[in-house]
Amino acid sequence: MQRFHNKVIFITGAASGIGRETAIRLASEGASVFLCDIDEVGLAETLQACDRKDTVASVYQCDVSNFDECTRAIDACITQFGQLDMLCNIAGIAQLQHFTDITAQQWQKILGVNLSSVFYLCQIAMPHLIKTKGNIVNMASSAGLVGQAYTSSYSATKAAVVNLSKSLAIEYSSQAVRVNALCPGNVKTPLASKLNIPEDIDKHLLGRMLPLLEAAQPCEVAAAVAYLGSEEARFITGAALPIDGAQTAG
Repeated sequence: MQRFHNKVIFITGAASGIGRETAIRLASEGASVFLCDIDEVGLAETLQACDRKDTVASVYQCDVSNFDECTRAIDACITQFGQLDMLCNIAGIAQLQHFTDITAQQWQKILGVNLSSVFYLCQIAMPHLIKTKGNIVNMASSAGLVGQAYTSSYSATKAAVVNLSKSLAIEYSSQAVRVNALCPGNVKTPLASKLNIPEDIDKHLLGRMLPLLEAAQPCEVAAAVAYLGSEEARFITGAALPIDGAQTAG
């Protein structure tokens, strides 16, 4: 399939995990991809993978929690490609922690990466997306749909991403810009594998985070990004799509 031929797509969190797989998937479907992450080494590896798909790919090292850096990144994308058709906000961080142990600094960091970056990039990109009647896919989480023990800061940011996406979908529906959120559960990513489990937890409560099926692969989530961003999903906007093995089903 070449659903994204002549389309320019901006992807954050592109150095690994879901972001990398999304870049590869969209590049394989003909997109020109502009890849952002703070991890320069990981970006280079993703760039190599996209180059093998015979498409145009570019990398930009960026701290997405910084508004000015986000502005420069979008400007660089427009300078290089002349347009923007899709924004994929995939960058994110997570932590498992007792609520009373979360420091103000940790709260500000997760707020900056998981929520402020989404707000910043949606706002900066919107005028360009209006021109192309483009769309946005924001990476939320099953933790943004239901409460989860030991993930209070993460859950708060992801719930905000869900409602930010819904609000933008309504506000820009008359201008033909679609905005959707994806809500993965357990996914086999470097982010998930590096999570430290706090001491003295209630393992029963932690177990409620696990889906009925085995963990998803990043490429499965990337496939959902590709669907939501394609013309096949023309009538889908304001959705918060779970990909969680029935974790939030009941």
